[in-house]
Parts: sequence; C-alpha cells; structure tokens
Amino acid sequence: MFVLDTLRHRLRRGCETMAFPDGPPPALPDRHGGALRVDAQKCDAGCSACVSVCPTGAIARPASEPVALDLGRCIFCSACVEICPTRAITHTGDHRMAVRRREDLLLGGKEGETVRLAAALDEQLRRLFGRSLKLRQVSAGGCNACEADTNVLGTIGWDLGRFGIQFVASPRHADGLLITGPVTRGMELALRKTYDAVAEPRIVIAVGACAIAGGPFVGHPQHHQGASAVVPVDLFIPGCPPHPLTILDGLLRLLGQLDPSRGR
Repeated sequence: MFVLDTLRHRLRRGCETMAFPDGPPPALPDRHGGALRVDAQKCDAGCSACVSVCPTGAIARPASEPVALDLGRCIFCSACVEICPTRAITHTGDHRMAVRRREDLLLGGKEGETVRLAAALDEQLRRLFGRSLKLRQVSAGGCNACEADTNVLGTIGWDLGRFGIQFVASPRHADGLLITGPVTRGMELALRKTYDAVAEPRIVIAVGACAIAGGPFVGHPQHHQGASAVVPVDLFIPGCPPHPLTILDGLLRLLGQLDPSRGR
C-alpha cells in the first residue's frame, strides 16, 4: 500500500521540473534586481555618489570621464542604484549575465550600457561537450553561497542532468572545472593540481564575484583576486551569489543549447 500511495502522490503532483529554456524563465525574487544597466549619459557632472558607497570598488569615475561599473566585482548590494540621483545605474530584472571575456563585464563609459552575453564554444568543443559535460566543482575559499546555488541545479525543479551536465567527484572524470571563491593562497596549489588532472581539452567556469575578482575580499593579500590569476577561465558568471537561473543560462549559452534569439 505504501508503494501505491507514493505512486498516486507523484501522479497527482505531475512534472515539477521547470520548462526553461523551452518555456518562460521563472521570475526572479523581488529582492533580486538582476543585471545592472549603466547609462553614463545621465550622470551629473561632478557627481560621484555611487563611487563612494560601493564596497568593492566596482564603480569608478575618473576626472572628466563617465561612470563605469565592473559587474565582475559587483556584489549586487544595490547601494549605487539607491543613491544615484539621476538613475544612471538601474536594475534590469534580467537573469542573463554570463560572459566569455572578463572585459565584457565592464559597463558604462565607452564599454556599453549592458552586458555582452557569452558566445558558444567553437564547433569542435560543442561536438565534444554539447551533449555531455562533466564538471568538477572547486570551492577555493568561498563562503558556500555560490556553492549552494550551484547545488540547487541538481534538484528536481531544475534537473541539470537533462541537459547532459553533471558534477563528478574526481577531476579525472571531468571535462572542466567550476570554481567558486577568490582562490585563497592555501587553495592555489590544490586548484592547479585539480586543473592539471583534467584531460585536455578542458574548460573552466568562474562562478560568483569572488571567483571573478575577489568579491567582498577584493584587495586582500591572502587570495588571488579570482580564478583567472591561477588558471585560464572560459566563462564568467557574476553575482554574489549568482541566481541558479543565471548559472544555468551561462552553462547552456556556453554549450550552444540556447536559441540565439534569446540573447543579445
């Protein structure tokens, strides 16, 4: 009877895995404003209020230059959005933020107003990894927030495995690394050894502000200000932590599993 009750319960619940990317993405929580947009033309001359409130130095405004924001350093505290008198920096509500190049996370100034989203791997790598990608996750001194949102992708609601993406226990079974944390001095050797243990060709994904640029620990002498100082990075996914939808979008974008019309 217990087995029959369980089966009836599951049938009543139906499929609980989200339809994304075939259906509309789930809405971001109210407190999650999504990616930021920088309209440097709206900046008041001489105003630098946003610069002084940014806890990670992600915002700069050199003399006679428009405001610029490094989304890789940003921890999405919204202090700049709240203090800007002209709304030059605003939330977009867009979950899409992953990029292939570090410089594509620079907004404002001459860099553009919004994120330049990641392109897919080349054709040869897509043939290798497009339908089966095994990743070894490396926590290189993080606080476990990015790790938690990465773990969410394995739950029934997200079901990362349906895209052929799985996390494995050994780098020798992996096609690449997913790195969180700022890469502390104590984790440098471990990360290098883990990277070397992955067979070529391999890919590296930096998840979160810490893994991209040091996050709230930026400038501290006991870490490397992000993973790219130690190993080459193929995909940068900003956030503190990134929403699971942002991580999933970045992974699918890298593998060419998203319709190009869904990206900018």
